[in-house]
Amino acid sequence: MKQFYDSNKNVFISFGVVFLVFILLFLFLQDFKPVHEHKVNQLKVLTQEEFEAGVWRDHREFEEINKVDLGLIKEDFAILMDLSDYPNYGKHSIMEFNSPVFRKAHLYRIGENGEKRLVANAGNLTKESNPFKHPNPIYEILTEEGDSPYLVAEFQSEVPVNFTVTISPKFSFFQDYSHRLLIVSIYMGLMLALFMYNLILYFSVKDKAYLYYCLYILFIGLAQLSIMGYTYYFFLGENAYLYEVSIIGFTVIASLFGIPFVRIFLKTKEYVPVLDKILLILMGSYALTLVLRLSGLVEMSYFLTDLNGLAIVTVFLTTGIILVKKGFRPAVYFLIAWGLFLVGLVIFILQNLGVINLDGYANFPMLAGTACEAILLSLALADRINILKKEKEQEQSEKLAALKENERLVKQQNSMLEEKVHSRTEELEKTLKNLQDTQTQLVNQEKMASLGQLTAGVAHEINNPINFVSSNVNPLKRDVADVIEIMEAYREKGQKEFSEETLKSLKRLEDEIELDYVKGEIDQLLQGMEDGAKRTVEIVKGLKLFSRVDEQDVKKVDLHAGISSTLVLLNSSMSNKIQIVKDFGKIPMVECLAGKINQVFMNIVNNAVHALTEHLDKNPNPEIIIRTSMDGNDFVKIEIIDNGPGIPEEVKARIFEPFFTTKPVGKGTGLGLSIVFTIIEKHNGTLEVESCPDAGTAFIIRLPVHQESDMI
Repeated sequence: MKQFYDSNKNVFISFGVVFLVFILLFLFLQDFKPVHEHKVNQLKVLTQEEFEAGVWRDHREFEEINKVDLGLIKEDFAILMDLSDYPNYGKHSIMEFNSPVFRKAHLYRIGENGEKRLVANAGNLTKESNPFKHPNPIYEILTEEGDSPYLVAEFQSEVPVNFTVTISPKFSFFQDYSHRLLIVSIYMGLMLALFMYNLILYFSVKDKAYLYYCLYILFIGLAQLSIMGYTYYFFLGENAYLYEVSIIGFTVIASLFGIPFVRIFLKTKEYVPVLDKILLILMGSYALTLVLRLSGLVEMSYFLTDLNGLAIVTVFLTTGIILVKKGFRPAVYFLIAWGLFLVGLVIFILQNLGVINLDGYANFPMLAGTACEAILLSLALADRINILKKEKEQEQSEKLAALKENERLVKQQNSMLEEKVHSRTEELEKTLKNLQDTQTQLVNQEKMASLGQLTAGVAHEINNPINFVSSNVNPLKRDVADVIEIMEAYREKGQKEFSEETLKSLKRLEDEIELDYVKGEIDQLLQGMEDGAKRTVEIVKGLKLFSRVDEQDVKKVDLHAGISSTLVLLNSSMSNKIQIVKDFGKIPMVECLAGKINQVFMNIVNNAVHALTEHLDKNPNPEIIIRTSMDGNDFVKIEIIDNGPGIPEEVKARIFEPFFTTKPVGKGTGLGLSIVFTIIEKHNGTLEVESCPDAGTAFIIRLPVHQESDMI
């Protein structure tokens, strides 16, 4: 119980404040009760036929009637009244018929001789008898000489008739009227403020409950004002038909907004689904009520309105009690609010039964009840924001926990997937590597086979003629030397034996053919032929050494000889512009496939030559350093270093990929370094690249001195 009180402390405080206001309002109404007002209860109801026949002239048998309740009467009727017991009889007084629904209200004063004199003639909801926009028919009673204490009023109404008759001094009436206007104004201001407050909340939180509730406040307020007759003047343009329809219409519209509000506010669909379906049925019943009223079935529409009201109160209270027992906090506000509304309803009923007397303020307890209900439910909706906030925080907490759990599961799944992907990737990488190795090997074998055959063929074809030339150079030199020697002997003898004239003739001939120059040119030509023959022999030897077509097995090879033969073959592409520095260390013979290793040297040095020749304008002293040394006891290290432009990092990461090249189309296949890498790998060696932009590039090769027996 204590926990229930603590969780709903604000509810009970709000209830206490509103209930106190309700009691103060009730006492306030009691103080406002007109002191000098007199209820006319000596009445006789006459039919239209009796009124027209003049029954009122002679028939003066009155009944004591506190309230005239005729229901829906389709014909005109009349009320005969006796004012003889009114203490202020004969003075200026105001008579009021406490109902705003009369289409016609004619009041007649009866003289001593039984004749009637018209006091006021009013129709269309008695406009002429309602000065100051007073909702009820009111008449100033002036007693003249010869007037009897009897009056008769003729009425017509299109809606059920239920009213009392009061008479009071003029000053008392206007004081009472100002009190009523004050209370109605306060009520209208309060309901309008609550309407605007909840409308602003709706636009702030976008919750339909606030929209339904603010519209409910608007129309329940209009319904109460219609019952009191004020909407005829202030909202409906003094249209009698619209006013008569509004008594039912505003009540129905208020219910059609109030029921959806209650369904959302109390979550009836979730907590009390059976009662929620009943509420939907009641919405249909209220809609039917409005259709009946618009169709002219007035009495049935009023009956159905009363029946719906009884049902809706029962369902609402039942729903509230059930949800309070379930600990649903908004239901406490709701139950208290409807309790205050029922208090106002009970006071209204007690007034109708005559237990208490509020006279002209008979409808005001209902105003107080609806106002207190509106205030409490507005407080409940304000509290709903806190509840929604807590629910949202709880929902966010649950979502956060769910997200964390999902994150954990996702991480677990990701870990499993990563393991599977890693395993699968390793398999695919292994397969891809095998395919790449196979592809590179096939390309390499095909290229080397073709290159070896071409080289061997060229070397073979050149070898015979160049051997012929080189073998004939020395005999030719000897023969030419002999000829020159004989020629010199003739010149020497001729100086002694030839005549002067002959000598002069020979001298002229020598000068014409430039004998000394020819002798020097012959020496140069012979020397050039000898040098060219030797150079050609070296090229052929280098081709044979590079191709190694007759060496398909692993053998011990002199790497220095292979490097030298490579440089011989590339000599023409260097154009004597690139300086080659051989820094050969002491290294042993290395077991390898000589042709493959020569191909490695060829590709690397060739790339260096291309890099240097393409940037001669920026590098006036291009240089390639080839350094050999031992790396431990089992490995030989070969370094090929250039001082070219270097390799960018993004290119360096891909230089060993097959078919990747930075050379223009038609100048590179993209297979050179890929083949080099594969060859070194097959020899169980390593190949590293060190390069910085504008600082040159170094290829570092490490080869084992001895190969394993199963190396292909």
